[in-house]
Amino acid sequence: MRQALLIRVPYSPMSESKYKPFVPQDMKMTEFTWRAVLIGLVLSVVLGAANAYLGLRAGITIAATYPAAVIGMALLRIFKGSILEENICRTAGSIGESVAAGAIFTLPAFFIAKSWAVFDFETAYWKSTAMMLTGSVLGVLFVSLVRRVMVEDPELPFPESVAAAEIHKAGQASSGAAKFLFYNMIVGGVVYILGVFKLFAPDYDLIVKIGELGKSTVKLGAAGTNKVLGVGGVTMSAAPTVSPAYIGVGYIIGIRLAALQFSGGVLAWGVLIPALIYFLGPQLANYLPPGATDQGWEGLANAVWRFIVRPIAVGGMLVGAAFTLFKMRKNLSIGLKKAFSDLNSKTVDSSTLSRTDRYMSSKTVFALIGVTFIAMCALYVYMTGNLLVGIVAAAVMLVAGFFFSTVSGSLVGMIGSSNNPISGLTLSTLILAAILMVSLGATGPQGVVAVLGVAAVVCVAAAVAGELLQDFKVGYILGGTPRSIQIVELISVVVSSSVMFFPLMLLHEANIKQGGIGFGDKGLPAPQASLMALLAQGIVGGDMPWPLVGMGVFMGIAMIMMQVKSPMLVSVGMYLPFATTFAIFVGGIIRSATDYFAERSKYNTAQKARVENSGILVASGFIAGEALTGLVVAGIALADWKIDDMAIIKQPSYLVGMAVIVLLGLILMKVPLGAAGSPDEPAPPTAMM
Repeated sequence: MRQALLIRVPYSPMSESKYKPFVPQDMKMTEFTWRAVLIGLVLSVVLGAANAYLGLRAGITIAATYPAAVIGMALLRIFKGSILEENICRTAGSIGESVAAGAIFTLPAFFIAKSWAVFDFETAYWKSTAMMLTGSVLGVLFVSLVRRVMVEDPELPFPESVAAAEIHKAGQASSGAAKFLFYNMIVGGVVYILGVFKLFAPDYDLIVKIGELGKSTVKLGAAGTNKVLGVGGVTMSAAPTVSPAYIGVGYIIGIRLAALQFSGGVLAWGVLIPALIYFLGPQLANYLPPGATDQGWEGLANAVWRFIVRPIAVGGMLVGAAFTLFKMRKNLSIGLKKAFSDLNSKTVDSSTLSRTDRYMSSKTVFALIGVTFIAMCALYVYMTGNLLVGIVAAAVMLVAGFFFSTVSGSLVGMIGSSNNPISGLTLSTLILAAILMVSLGATGPQGVVAVLGVAAVVCVAAAVAGELLQDFKVGYILGGTPRSIQIVELISVVVSSSVMFFPLMLLHEANIKQGGIGFGDKGLPAPQASLMALLAQGIVGGDMPWPLVGMGVFMGIAMIMMQVKSPMLVSVGMYLPFATTFAIFVGGIIRSATDYFAERSKYNTAQKARVENSGILVASGFIAGEALTGLVVAGIALADWKIDDMAIIKQPSYLVGMAVIVLLGLILMKVPLGAAGSPDEPAPPTAMM
């Protein structure tokens, strides 16, 4: 599941015969320059790495289009870059987030499912990079086949594309918005690093007593008097973690979505875990792996959450994914119909077309798809050790990749890339691939690798396809050259795919250095990848706890019947650590309070838009600052530097951490409210969820 910034501005349907781009077709203007490409590539890697960190820890990624546009405009302003040059920079800079989203949703699943014993350079780099590269290139090629018919479809509003174009237009007059992002990146990074070096305690564990958890008879004193003792309590992080990134995410998604996700944590830790421990008590050891309760009540509660509650959440996520696709059924059929209609259209000589109509020829696209397919066959055969399974897996990947890339593009045209249900599309692919592998007799580790390999490529392809189609629409509005956009996207996905493995490996190994197990534990939960691994093992290997998953399925159905807005989000809240969802909820509360004070101050529409836009930039700065600093800290841990030995305070206080949360809240409220400006100033493009 992806959730991120959704930009909405007024939209008027445009047709090819009437629409005139912002930059006239006959106007000569600098567009494809290497300075724009290089700045965009750096942004792609940086924003992609930041989203990898955020997605692995919180299960959420933030769309990079808006930050890439703002940062790119600010930097190119130094070189007096043109608006089309800025568009090329943003195009290159935003695609890394999509590569990262596809990677974090699937690649850690190979380690979690034990298909890869380790996640290091020698074992995983080339296979991971090959899957990311194949998926991202196919995403570019697939959406290139349907670009024209979908971009020029007046029934597809492309809300984020229209807004991004308006931001570029507005940027010709001012680049002051960048300061909100850059300054608060520093704030987010400083707060995170001070928590790491123990100026304050970022987390606080609280014992919540829920009654008797079992009784035992013991002898007390020399007389041997018998006494029945009742013991109770369940350990949980009943306080929000001090995290600028989580609070920023909550601010961006708003109180409603943050509360939905937090409700999943409350359901897990406030209802299911206490009830299971209360009624089963010592008998829980029979249902948990050996050693799961060795750490007392804290270990028992975490074991119940990990091995019982999370499989229930998996069932809820499955229903949520299916329900999302069901709601999108009309758009899915539109996307498929448009794809085949474009494939049947006649090829036109590009030399006879105007600049804005020039794009990569269909022959070139199909040739590259063929080469990529052959490479994918070789990779799958190598990974599975079976010729038939490898070829079938590659064929499934090709068909599913084209279908879901087209679907992804259609959904982006309707609701924007921020709300594109990539995880739901990938789950559908994974289940289909798993059933086919079982029918071919590919069971055990071989089948699991094939299933996850197909899911990884399709996930990256769908994410990249949606983002690229959004970029095509921005170029269509501004008057950019489609072929230049295709070329810069291919360059960017190759670079991003080549380096995106390293932040994943860095976070994984740093987590192990700090006492974790890597992907899939409390410190690095990787919820989507954990779900993919569990499904692949369950269908192919028979390790799925089906009764618990069935409970989650019926729980999800019940939420649909109760008209819960997002059963998927509630289930993800059950799957994530409680302190994480609590911190995101705090961010939602801060957003709600900011909106309340803006309303109380009787700001007009223009002032509210400025408050909203600056608030989103401040929150994005918090997220990027912590994420990038988190990668630096991970590098320190890998260098075997003892972070505990560098602690500022040996026994830090969480009360100081609470004061830091208050400080972050004040910044998130005062800075946007202070940016409201004069009532007479015109309204900027509005950033809304």
